Amino acid sequence: MEWALSGAMIAPRELMDLARVADEVGFDMLAMPDSVFYPETVSADYPYSPDGKRMWSPETAMPDPFIAMAAMAAVTERLRFCTNVLKLPLRDPLLTAKQVATMAVMSDNRVAIGVGLSWIPEEFRFTGTEMRTRGARTDEAIRIVKAVCAGDGPQWVEFHGKHYDFDRLMISPAPDRPVPIYVGGHSEPGLRRAARFADGWISVNTGSAQLKDAIGRLTELRAEFGRADEPFEVDASPTDVSDIAGYRALADIGVTRCRVTPWRLYDVDPSDPRARLDAVRRFADDAIHS
Repeated sequence: MEWALSGAMIAPRELMDLARVADEVGFDMLAMPDSVFYPETVSADYPYSPDGKRMWSPETAMPDPFIAMAAMAAVTERLRFCTNVLKLPLRDPLLTAKQVATMAVMSDNRVAIGVGLSWIPEEFRFTGTEMRTRGARTDEAIRIVKAVCAGDGPQWVEFHGKHYDFDRLMISPAPDRPVPIYVGGHSEPGLRRAARFADGWISVNTGSAQLKDAIGRLTELRAEFGRADEPFEVDASPTDVSDIAGYRALADIGVTRCRVTPWRLYDVDPSDPRARLDAVRRFADDAIHS
């Protein structure tokens, strides 16, 4: 099983040291969240907290994930980087494909993108995009990014969908290996999107029982779409596992990469950068190299 480190809510200048240490101690990937802005007032509940309130303040650092990933790739050698998750329907898919392709080439194929829809109506309204069509547009956008970043270098591509339409064009540079695309979310539409279009699935922070149920459903859906024999990654963030036996049990149910936040596991002050890095090293000793 691979290991991913969460880069959420870390000050931008501290991300560079975090990436260097993760690279040194054996993590496989570092995952970056996406938040375009913090609306002062939102008209929907946050879906991942008991009271529906956001659990971070307006001033919490949320650097652009693509810029952060590119910067961290420049100071590491083997560590891979992924968005967890990019709010794809807020963005133009061709411009996104251009950025992803460039990052892939310049990092020597060390980037992947996890994508999601966004739950905030204000993000769509303030960026001039449509929330109602977000799912269908994401389906088309995934196909566009996959076509540009298919792994054959620069190639002519075209797309004619309901929401995006363009004739033959070429984006260069383009990677010589396919860029993995993962889909996040536990909803039935999200699971179907992952099973049909993606190279893998990304969970939210959740328990082992919920992970097992989701993986079971993904297995059914992949068979339904004729993709049961294709490689498929499962990136999970378990909330009820903290020892090697628990991580091995996750591997047994189909988890291929475990995403962790060591400073929370060891009850470290998250505002202390040095203690955070020590927690990353400790986790590597306790789990990755055990």
